[in-house]
Amino acid sequence: MASLCVKPYATTKRFNPINPTRSLFFSKISAHPLLQSTSIPTTIKCSLSRRPEYIPNRISDPHYVRIFDTTLRDGEQSPGATLTSKEKLDIARQLAKLGVDIIEAGFPASSKDDLEAVKMIAKEVGNTVDEGGHVPVICGLARCNRADINAAWDAVKYAKRPRIHTFIATSDIHLKHKLRKSMEEVIQIAREMVSFARSLGCEDVEFSPEDAGRSQKEFLYQILGEVIKAGATTLNIPDTVGILLPVEFGQLIADIKSNTPGIENVIISTHCQNDLGQASSNTVAGAYAGARQLEVTVNGIGERAGNASLEEVVMTIACRGKELMGGLYTGINTKHIFMASKMVADYTGLPVQPHKAIVGANAFAHESGIHQDGMLKHRSTYEIISPEDIGLYRSNESGIVLGKLSGRHAFKSRLRELGYSLDDKQLDDVFWRFKSVAEKKKVTCGTLGLSTATVKLIDADGAEYVECSIGTGPVDAAYKAIDLIVKIPVVLREYYINAVTEGIDAIASTRVLIQPENGHASTHALSGDTVQRTFSGTGAEMDIVVSSVRAYVSALNKVLGFKNNAAA
Repeated sequence: MASLCVKPYATTKRFNPINPTRSLFFSKISAHPLLQSTSIPTTIKCSLSRRPEYIPNRISDPHYVRIFDTTLRDGEQSPGATLTSKEKLDIARQLAKLGVDIIEAGFPASSKDDLEAVKMIAKEVGNTVDEGGHVPVICGLARCNRADINAAWDAVKYAKRPRIHTFIATSDIHLKHKLRKSMEEVIQIAREMVSFARSLGCEDVEFSPEDAGRSQKEFLYQILGEVIKAGATTLNIPDTVGILLPVEFGQLIADIKSNTPGIENVIISTHCQNDLGQASSNTVAGAYAGARQLEVTVNGIGERAGNASLEEVVMTIACRGKELMGGLYTGINTKHIFMASKMVADYTGLPVQPHKAIVGANAFAHESGIHQDGMLKHRSTYEIISPEDIGLYRSNESGIVLGKLSGRHAFKSRLRELGYSLDDKQLDDVFWRFKSVAEKKKVTCGTLGLSTATVKLIDADGAEYVECSIGTGPVDAAYKAIDLIVKIPVVLREYYINAVTEGIDAIASTRVLIQPENGHASTHALSGDTVQRTFSGTGAEMDIVVSSVRAYVSALNKVLGFKNNAAA
């Protein structure tokens, strides 16, 4: 194997997570002068800073940090998080409203469905300029091969600002066991494929050395230097298996910044997985060390234990960027965070854990008497972030409780608080559906004899289908009746029910996860394996049987949608 020619490692400074420009001596960290003198704000003050003009390989303001959202790509790799094209488009629109700089809309080569969804997002969201002049970059992922890169370009080229994101593994374990290639071969592939992406007309190409966290640093410096010469505009550094600690990841970014030839001509990015629960901390450490693009997902969803959480990273920078991070800031409109979180949770069927930072149900709840006393005297005693800062409005403070006697004005006001903007026709429809639910009483189910269910379904053309069946319980009977109508053999993998309102007549929310026996196959972005998709569905009703039926039908509709697209 030929020797690698890089800058001497000895020239690299030790990364200091408190101040990247200074050396850090761990034995004296408690006495670090910055830790003693830095003032900590009582609460943050959210403001929208002016976003610098978008130039692929540089940022005019060194304090600006780009937010790269991969909810629709890495986030959808969460088991059961399959999204329809319409749901992906809705989420992409919300991400644009949120102000993310780059939306990684999918992995176009994985399936025809993914390619078409990315293309649709590129055409619609990628060409919608907001009132501030912002339009997000639309990005497609591709392995380092021509077929993937062609598919990615075919999907994203319709956007005003298209980007191809290509990757290849660089760690010894991946080179030996997955790629079975030498370092020289991998460098050649990376260089050629970045150059090929640029030759298609794409002026914005991101390159990732997969499993960079476990790669030899000297090899990283060389391959990154080569892809810079080939035309890469952003270098993303993934901690693919989430093995690094913040001090290690920060040091990795600092070392790459110090030792990679041509690094001043590109943007350094981070992509941190959460296997050890360090993803958000590692991402912030990367920003400390000089990364100016941060890859995140809403609610932190993603492969295995997930990714760095958009809301955690953004609010950390909003809270501490000025005082402790040298003035770093993002272009995120934080008041749209809660709505984005709720939309992603609803569409993917992946509920947010109650104690999740920023967006969890308990994030702004205060039960302890001492805490309640402090809150009543001054909110900043126990809240460093105001719920309004993320778009969460506590309805009990407004005194409005919605019920069957509520009017349209109160209903519209509450929807606006939740982030929904409906036209008059949509409002009429939703309002009368709300009144219908509000007027319902609790429902009971009998337990004598065999459970029987009769189900009527209406298809897209308005045709009605009725079937009845018996089962071990009312839900089982209803599901069997639906199976007789739909005639798609599926396996029920998960069934989950939860109350979303209080009281004996509470509304039930049901989530199901199904897998077709003759499933819809797609290609996994990282492993390249063919995987069988699972499909989730959610439903809500006061009657738990109806709620369960809605969830099951929702999941089946996703299966039908994917089958129809595959046949087209």
